[in-house]
Amino acid sequence: MSHIIHRNLHRPPPVAVRAAGLTVTDSAGREYLDASGGAAVSSLGHAHPDVLAAMHAQIDRNTYAHTAFFTCAAAEELAARLAADAPGDLDHVYLVSGGSEAMETALKLARQHWLEAGQPQRTTFIARRQSYHGNTLGALAVGGNEWRRAPFAPLLIDVPRVAPCYEYRERADGQSTEDYTAALLQELEQAILAAGPENVIGFVAETVVGATAGAVPPTPGYFRGVRRLCDQYGLLLILDEVMCGMGRCGTLYAFEQEGVLPDLVVLGKGLGAGYQPIGAVLAREHIVRRLREGSGAFQHGHTYMGHPVAAAAALAVQKVIQRDNLLGAVTVRGAALRRLLRDAFGQHPHVGDIRGRGLLIGLELVADRDSKAPFDPALRLHARIKEAAMARGLMVYPMGGTIDGKRGDHILLAPPFIASEAELAEITSRLTDAMTDAVPRALAGALT
Repeated sequence: MSHIIHRNLHRPPPVAVRAAGLTVTDSAGREYLDASGGAAVSSLGHAHPDVLAAMHAQIDRNTYAHTAFFTCAAAEELAARLAADAPGDLDHVYLVSGGSEAMETALKLARQHWLEAGQPQRTTFIARRQSYHGNTLGALAVGGNEWRRAPFAPLLIDVPRVAPCYEYRERADGQSTEDYTAALLQELEQAILAAGPENVIGFVAETVVGATAGAVPPTPGYFRGVRRLCDQYGLLLILDEVMCGMGRCGTLYAFEQEGVLPDLVVLGKGLGAGYQPIGAVLAREHIVRRLREGSGAFQHGHTYMGHPVAAAAALAVQKVIQRDNLLGAVTVRGAALRRLLRDAFGQHPHVGDIRGRGLLIGLELVADRDSKAPFDPALRLHARIKEAAMARGLMVYPMGGTIDGKRGDHILLAPPFIASEAELAEITSRLTDAMTDAVPRALAGALT
């Protein structure tokens, strides 16, 4: 009997005993091909020798130093590396232990920025529906994942929300992409004016939407329009790249492809590639200068922030990505995987959309392709697909509530950057088999 409070209290998961490359092995000897990087985390796969060596070396030097007393060389070098690789003046780095912690940090840093500017009335964030920014209370409050939010809604701050940039579902028939984008920006402007620009701290968004809606990229020009509105009304732009950043979309920072520079960027997952818990916030010079010239301190902190072993692991990950030209590999392998998926599912009666960037790819499932009608949520198709995939030795990341938190199903794929074309083909083959099993079973259940 396990004493762990598992995610599913009725069905404990298998016990992982070892992992290497794209393969995870459980205690019964079954092997699983990791097509989702866990939760879009394992960008280098498992047991990469360079990262393991860096961690062992750091453990021999120093395993922990509280940041109220010391900094450490690994954290300093990681921060310098992130700042050097980031565009513009995103030169300041705050290291924490994961994505939710990083989002909480960004929200508090943004709030303190305005306090130090003598504008304490700024208390409002504006965010988007069908978003996800983490599971701690502040992050959950700005997020738009209604299934995750609902039980804890009384504990959350109020956050005005606007529509996501979700072209497959929300662009009207006959509406051009340009007009659709303009309408989204108009809605955001109206939300800013309704809240009062002088009361708004900033706008929070995922550059490419991750798990909640399934790898939804922005339309061309959307974030340039968002940046213009933030500049016009004096708001901070906070981009969440916990899932889509650190090379996952083919550039180190996903926003590089949008031609914008955010004020704060939130990182996690791929930063440390799963080798150690780590997240980060990158801040532009004007944010940190405000604090430096004011109180001189950020009123925030965590026990394990800037952890030496986590920083050493993340630094090694970044070095491997650059040395092995894995950003280029993400672009090439992402195109190959989308091609394989289009060949397998492009005409599938229950796959409505195949989307994403780089090696962050989503398949939206529909009961009917023409109408885009979703499956009945009671069927829990996403859960059936996960179970069928695991039975075939395949790890994918399906989710429900794609459309509005209740309706819709999708499958998220985020394989490691090191995946070979043969492994991508095997992922596609096993997913095809899982779909062939799960969808008819779900439909049969609906009929009975």
